Amino acid sequence: MREKNGHKRALTSPVTAEDLKGQAAAPKLSAREPVRSAGTLAGGSAAPAMPDFEKMALNAARMVEEAGKVAAAYIRPREAGEKALAPAAEANDMVKTLGKVAEHWMSEPARAIEAQASIASSMMALWSNTLQKMNGENPAPIAEADPKDARFKDPEWSENPYFDFLKQAYLVTTRWADGLVEKADALDEHTRHKAGFYVKQMAGALSPSNFVPTNPELLRTTLQENGENLVRGLKMMAEDVEAGHGDLKIRQSQTEGFEVGVNMATTPGKVVFRNGLIELIQYTPTTGHVLKVPLVIVPPWINKFYILDLNPEKSFIKWCVDQGVTVFVISWVNPDERHAKADFETYMKDGIIAALDVAREITGEPKAHTIGYCVGGTMLAVTLAWLAARGEDRIRSTTFLTTQVDFTHAGDLRVFVDEEQINAVEEAMHRLGYLPGSRMASAFNMLRPLDLIWPYVVNTYLKGKEPAAFDLLYWNSDSTRMPEANHRYYMRNCYLENNLSRGRLELAGEKLDLGKVKTPIYNLAAKEDHIAPARSVFVGSKFFGGPVRYVLGGSGHIAGVVNPAAKGKYQFWTGGPVTGEFEDWLASAKETAGSWWLDWIAWLREQAPDEAPARPPGSAAHKPLGDAPGDYVKVKA
Repeated sequence: MREKNGHKRALTSPVTAEDLKGQAAAPKLSAREPVRSAGTLAGGSAAPAMPDFEKMALNAARMVEEAGKVAAAYIRPREAGEKALAPAAEANDMVKTLGKVAEHWMSEPARAIEAQASIASSMMALWSNTLQKMNGENPAPIAEADPKDARFKDPEWSENPYFDFLKQAYLVTTRWADGLVEKADALDEHTRHKAGFYVKQMAGALSPSNFVPTNPELLRTTLQENGENLVRGLKMMAEDVEAGHGDLKIRQSQTEGFEVGVNMATTPGKVVFRNGLIELIQYTPTTGHVLKVPLVIVPPWINKFYILDLNPEKSFIKWCVDQGVTVFVISWVNPDERHAKADFETYMKDGIIAALDVAREITGEPKAHTIGYCVGGTMLAVTLAWLAARGEDRIRSTTFLTTQVDFTHAGDLRVFVDEEQINAVEEAMHRLGYLPGSRMASAFNMLRPLDLIWPYVVNTYLKGKEPAAFDLLYWNSDSTRMPEANHRYYMRNCYLENNLSRGRLELAGEKLDLGKVKTPIYNLAAKEDHIAPARSVFVGSKFFGGPVRYVLGGSGHIAGVVNPAAKGKYQFWTGGPVTGEFEDWLASAKETAGSWWLDWIAWLREQAPDEAPARPPGSAAHKPLGDAPGDYVKVKA
């Protein structure tokens, strides 16, 4: 679910720049160091103090030792046959895709000359600009970095001609490459989308900010610390490759100090049901009376449910309980090879249907309110259509949180979805029975490399700094595996073939039609969501047969949902029915400051306002099996 002013996150994104606001920034070294016989850096700016060459030599030896540990951690699982030695399917696809872009430009001489002339003229202008700057002039830059781009904040990037040239050459080249992709109009949309994604990955990796000799701040740090920073960084890299079983599991947050059930996912409650797929948690009431109709929350199975219960201040679950709602939450198992054949039908029947059965037995209420988050929402929509096809009226209302049911305008994850790539994923899953959590985490991170990859590479492995302790990033790295049958069904029927909204999906003996779903729906989108785009959620709203309240929240896939009412952050938009185009709806929508939570609870009470005395967790038939958050959520991938 992991978001840009928001992580593969109809998959839930892990985390994006908006979620990271307020995180403590790594301390920076001064951009102006006194000159102590060290001369100057290229371009004449002051250099750091002369390093201790003896210490630097010793640290160089230590770096070699730590680099050997990194290599050993990488090679060991490959020698044991646990990892493939051949190039990854993603790398092969990147070469093929970018090759098609190159073929487009080189197939006609005029186009090839146009492309070459464009970059050549820009670089010549940049060289002239740099010469003027070295002569003491102050010419306007050829290419300026985005003011929000934290990579080039250090003053030396602009004041020092050497670093200024590197920065501008990088910006000119990457923007030229982006232009080549955008203007390759002979290519189909999906190929151009993939090419743009791969160019973004390469641009992120090749930034001069990622290398010690070409980053003024890294250069100063390394000289000041005599290379100690690189020793610390390589030590952490070896640990992280070991933790990733041969792949680098980027350290985004300190793990010490976080423990699920101790200082995360701490809302009091009990596990009232368990099967091979789920634990069902019922939370302890905090009010004397509650709404009679209970609420069953279906989180995504590709992330752990405690994104909705990070801590008491951010917990949507606790807030619902405090509003007088009887809350049940599904905690999905972290699957392994034993769950390989658990398919969509299994997840529906042993997951959502089982949870509804237990909630009905415990509360005595024939119907329940339901919430589905991201892919959990997609599964919930499938369940609604399945119940409607069978004539079963078990849901009083449904809330979808950043959920897609139509994938025509799906988000950035579509870059990973075509027949060739799905075949490669299916082959990998078939060998293990599941898709490793690391694959999902890497894909989420790659969607926002400048937020979720390279800042941590620089700060952790080059500056040698432990990242700050941050609960959201801890959750982001607490990945889960995907069972083979379920993930295959989801990728093909939703992303690749879009069968649900087209009325072509069949499940458990029923042909599904969203138009038969008459349940009142609260459909929340997030304005800056790159996983379930607001336009996609808007279009999906049109396929339901009952009343839909479409609400647009500020921020992205995570921060747009986990937006505590007490914080007063962001805003949300409400408007008329979901007809016409999304842009027209937004133009006439009403903007309200603060969290959508308050709008939602008012809507929920309208659906079923009757109250009943508060209910303790469990019943005679479903005695508590243990305290929340249960056991399944604690299983690591």
